[in-house]
Amino acid sequence: MKQDEILAIIQRQRECFASGATLPVKNRIAALKRLRKTLIENEPRIAKALRADLGKSMEESYMCETGMVISELSYMISHTKKFAKEKTVATPLAQFASRSYQKPTPYGVTLIMSPWNYPVLLTLGPLTDALAAGNTAIVKPSAYSPATSALLAELIGSIFPKEYVAVVTGGREENAFLLEQKFDYIFFTGSKNVGKLVLEKAARHLTPATLELGGKSPCIIDKSANLKLAARRIVFGKYLNCGQTCVAPDYILCHRSVKTEFLTYLTAEIRRQYGSDYRHNDTYGKIISRKHFDRICSLIDRNKVICGGHWDENLLKIEPTVMDNVLWEDAVMKEEIFGPVLPVLTFEEIDQTISVVRDHDKPLALYIFANDRKVIRQVTTACQYGGGCVNDCIIHLATSAMGFGGVGESGMGSYHGKTGFDTFTHYKSIVDKKTWLDLPMRYQPYRKIYQKMIRMFLR
Repeated sequence: MKQDEILAIIQRQRECFASGATLPVKNRIAALKRLRKTLIENEPRIAKALRADLGKSMEESYMCETGMVISELSYMISHTKKFAKEKTVATPLAQFASRSYQKPTPYGVTLIMSPWNYPVLLTLGPLTDALAAGNTAIVKPSAYSPATSALLAELIGSIFPKEYVAVVTGGREENAFLLEQKFDYIFFTGSKNVGKLVLEKAARHLTPATLELGGKSPCIIDKSANLKLAARRIVFGKYLNCGQTCVAPDYILCHRSVKTEFLTYLTAEIRRQYGSDYRHNDTYGKIISRKHFDRICSLIDRNKVICGGHWDENLLKIEPTVMDNVLWEDAVMKEEIFGPVLPVLTFEEIDQTISVVRDHDKPLALYIFANDRKVIRQVTTACQYGGGCVNDCIIHLATSAMGFGGVGESGMGSYHGKTGFDTFTHYKSIVDKKTWLDLPMRYQPYRKIYQKMIRMFLR
């Protein structure tokens, strides 16, 4: 898209927001309903686009992308009216007589930059929250998922005027140009390195931003865990979307006493879920690009592979792989894997594991499989991470009732449901002072009797 066209869209959105057209709650809900209706009607086309970009099956496309967006839309349609109401708060006695309240106010023109790995969910999820909060939005999907990005541009263009919601297509040139412009809020999902650049650009305009990044998310297997069930759920969470999931378990920390048994269950579960030939599994996707494919393959140490370890460069498919006896010095532990390779490390004491997690960058997710409630409490209390699960993987992001986001190196800010509404909202704190009474104690000349009253009110 040409730069002058982008500038024209930004200006038109500023004018649209200034007109107040996005503020009425009924308008917001109507927009959300149009988006939901369009997604439901075009579900087969969305699945086809996701198939072209990532090899996703129809079932996975709905379960992990379209269906989750529809769920978020339904939640916001039901709750936006409540979220948008002014909230009265307590007023100090010293401010008698007045009413104090918080007024939810949209930021204005927002920029939403989404990645390629879940191009529908991670584009339309934050867009849903931005529209519910009363903003306009410029959406920039990834150039690495061209079929889905083109379809999103078509669908959004068919239901929203560009002065309300616009899709900017293109690659790095368009990304760079957008980040040079002034927005009222920026929402970015992607890698840590690009996230640093986004925050740097946002700082130039003092623009608030949410960063949804990633990191090496640990999965702890305690000796008290249900090992067979743990293996089943970890295989689902790790190899979903070929491991190209920001909250996928990046590596296993397994108690040494149960490692052999756990790995037996793990390898058996991989065969059960994905079959004996990954190349002919029609529901197992592919790696997004040759560059990403080559990077993942370079992390595999064949001397440590106990399951999988093969790949097909023509299909851009990598077999679900497990590596044992991995050390922190190995290449696979030096970066976020973001692919279907699962390294396994061991530990003796849970305190040791907690130290390991705390000594590295704060992860986006953490998973603990255990039946010992003391161990669970230790890990969830002592470790810092964005969010996670006890005895499961990934599912913590599938609810609108609580926020999803990172901390530290894995991101800042969160969204989904009320948290998402809050992310795209500024809460004005307002005191409405009454005129029928005006206490004289704050005015000069200050009198001793008034000072005694002030001290009494402000204790």
